[in-house]
Amino acid sequence: MAQGVEAEVKEQIRQLVLVDSAFGPREIAELEESMAGDFSNFRTFRVAVAELESQEDESPARNVRLGVCLYLLGRYRRALMVLQRGDGGALAHYYMAKCQFAIGNYPEAVASYEKARRAGYDADQCALGRAEALRYAGDAQGALKVLDGLSGAVEQTAEYLYQRGATVAALGGNPEEVVALYERAVTVDKNHSGALFGLALENDRRGNDDTALELYRRSVNRFPPHLGALLNLGLLYEDRNHHDRAMQCYQRILDVYPNEPRARLFFKDAQASGDMYYDEDAQKRRDRMTQILNIPVTDFELSVRSRNCLQKMGIMTLGDLCRCTEQQLLASKNFGETSLVEIKEMLASKGLRLGQLAPERRMEDLDTEVLSADEQALLARPISDLNLSVRARKCMNRLGLTTIGELIRLTGDDLLECKNFGVTSLNEVREKLAAHGLKLRGE
Repeated sequence: MAQGVEAEVKEQIRQLVLVDSAFGPREIAELEESMAGDFSNFRTFRVAVAELESQEDESPARNVRLGVCLYLLGRYRRALMVLQRGDGGALAHYYMAKCQFAIGNYPEAVASYEKARRAGYDADQCALGRAEALRYAGDAQGALKVLDGLSGAVEQTAEYLYQRGATVAALGGNPEEVVALYERAVTVDKNHSGALFGLALENDRRGNDDTALELYRRSVNRFPPHLGALLNLGLLYEDRNHHDRAMQCYQRILDVYPNEPRARLFFKDAQASGDMYYDEDAQKRRDRMTQILNIPVTDFELSVRSRNCLQKMGIMTLGDLCRCTEQQLLASKNFGETSLVEIKEMLASKGLRLGQLAPERRMEDLDTEVLSADEQALLARPISDLNLSVRARKCMNRLGLTTIGELIRLTGDDLLECKNFGVTSLNEVREKLAAHGLKLRGE
């Protein structure tokens, strides 16, 4: 039942991203909630966005949907560029403001929030956004003036109470008033990440480490992740010598923001502290390799066909490419030998090759805890034991799969990407696996 619900959520994410239907604040909140509830859904979301980006449709409505999704992925500059080609409506201007804020263009963010208000976006939400941008720009008095101009139901919302608390703090106001405002915000919304972070920070400053730790934990259970909370939580874990947990916090940031400098630095420090023997030269080589693997494939001049195929497969970085084999790339629709040569040359220019990280991908992609002992015993058996049809067997060969264990690491969408493999073959594979009590990943 749990696996069925998980598959349903992943399909819902794909539908929200790819289906040409209503897309507004409610749908965006659904996407955020699905990833806050289970961060593993982030990969499904990222792949769906890549597929949306590869589509030839350049309609204004599609650009708004894509721009918002790119914002949620943390690709703020790209999101801003796409949103500027949108329909010029309220949602587009609102998320242009959020992108401008995220990259530190606070005056532009203030202006975009005002445009969103004039275009019909919720006036109170736009005002709260302006107040936050003004505060970050160093104009806390201007932020307070905006907040003082609001009245009615908005004054009882968690976001208003949080923004007022943060503004009072920026003005050097009474710390007790700041804490009281944050506490009221959390009373209204127990999951408000900003207010929880503010409370955690106040307790952190006062040396209340246990309380701060718990508040930081609650604050990071949202999406997009709160960077400050994840960084500070990681540091608290390091203080307690829980280096593995600290690295998980920093890695969660890097999953969404691969080039976040503090997370990369802190991850390296936590890794070094957790090692009994620290080889500085080896660490430098690892850091160099990490930087190379995080280079986006969009930094290279690739043919349109290659670029579209990589986007559709959810391959964003050189590291993603190194986790793919030649067979997996060639199995993708519209990907041929010419594209393969192009990709291999691109990797060779950085001293990399296809498949060099493939074993790492296979280990991390399979959750054996959900399998019984008998099911795990099946994993080493050859795929030929399933007695698949010729067409299905050819797909297995193209993907370089030899065992049942390797097969169940893939999703149905992964298989459908294979040339000449359709829904009929997919249903056949599902039936054969079901006869052994197994399922494809995510089902």
